[in-house]
Amino acid sequence: MNIDNILELLKDNIDEDSYTKYLLNLKYDIANSTDTKVILIATNLFIANFIKRKLIDDIQNAFYTLYNIEPIIKIVTSKITIVNTPLKIEEKALQEIDEKPTIIDDIPTGNSSIDKSFKTTILNPLFTFNNFIVGVSNEMPYTVSKAVSITPAKQYNPLFIYGDTGLGKTHLLQAIGNEAIKNGKNIIYVTCEQFVNTFTNSIRSRTMENFRNYYRNCDMLLIDDIQFLSGKDATQTEFFNTFNELNVDGKQIVLTADKIPSKIAGIEERLKSRFLSGLSTSIETPKLETKIKIIKKKCELNNIVLDNDIVNFIATNFDNSIREIEGVLVNISAHCRFLNKSIDLELVKKTISNQLLAIDNEITISKIISLVAKELNLKPTDIKKRRTKDATFARTIVIYLNKELAHNTTAQTAKEFALKDVSSISKAIKRAEELLNIDEHYKLMIEDFKTKLKV
Repeated sequence: MNIDNILELLKDNIDEDSYTKYLLNLKYDIANSTDTKVILIATNLFIANFIKRKLIDDIQNAFYTLYNIEPIIKIVTSKITIVNTPLKIEEKALQEIDEKPTIIDDIPTGNSSIDKSFKTTILNPLFTFNNFIVGVSNEMPYTVSKAVSITPAKQYNPLFIYGDTGLGKTHLLQAIGNEAIKNGKNIIYVTCEQFVNTFTNSIRSRTMENFRNYYRNCDMLLIDDIQFLSGKDATQTEFFNTFNELNVDGKQIVLTADKIPSKIAGIEERLKSRFLSGLSTSIETPKLETKIKIIKKKCELNNIVLDNDIVNFIATNFDNSIREIEGVLVNISAHCRFLNKSIDLELVKKTISNQLLAIDNEITISKIISLVAKELNLKPTDIKKRRTKDATFARTIVIYLNKELAHNTTAQTAKEFALKDVSSISKAIKRAEELLNIDEHYKLMIEDFKTKLKV
């Protein structure tokens, strides 16, 4: 097999960014690869995880197209191996210790004819509570997740964690599993897609008894992205029965989704009722301070050194998806490594210029007032009319942002605030500029407002 042929085929079938930033950062381990197992070495965990989520099927399809084989593909870093099986039923993160994988939860072996689509549950060892950055936006889900991992099925069963993509739901879910394993619990972790796939394959292979024995014989069932049950009536019925069996037996169930159960379309009401029978808790978008801490933690885990100015730049110029920020860090690291340059702010700005948020719609002073009022817990009318300290502070921010982004004239801005003396606007702008020069927190807050206004 010629890996260059594989890359050439993939170049024509995936987007240029994915090809140059991720695939070209892989090395082919020819010494340990075979016709049935291909080992690719990623430079860091970010690249490995991205390929696992986005590109591994494309790689496997390329092998099938060129050589009519579907090898097991391993994406290896110094500590983590990410595996995709030929059946494409379950992708697994394996922790390599002395080159032997650590098995977390094995499949029951009482039935020798168990279907080959059932795999071993393996968790990412980096997804722990210690590596999870806690802030106001995620304190509640973090706290209850930790409680569930220590004393499952006592108070919060099921536990339902919901929120937008990329905010840490999977991290918490696997952290629960990793902690529960330390306490001797038998856990199963799967994505909803994997659950659906194994169910479908079990029907086709007439091994439903094995399927039920597997999913109903555990101390804890963790399922990610349960919203993908939507519209799958047969799978919903099976999951409903599995849920009831585990619940009656006092087993813990933890689910994640992108929204609260009552708002997930295509899910039977009886399932929604089960989901809501325990505790539902949401992960909100992180505040700026939390986002900065997350970026620093990601850098620490992946040996990336960035100074505070660069960290602040990333935090204030990219949206709140932690996955997108991970991609930014991969991009910076790869560019600097290949160019053999030290990382400074100007290089970072140039490197990720195409990823910076664009202004999608016109920014108006009304939009600025609404956002600032919401973030500072004020009413828009307070900012316009009141003369309290908080309202005056907020008004200064609005006037400055209006000058920078909406570009209204001084007279137009004065009219918005019913001010007869236009010099008040100039004074507010001058005051904001002074604060930007002496107050780092104020500067970060202004940059954060700018980012949110551009979304």
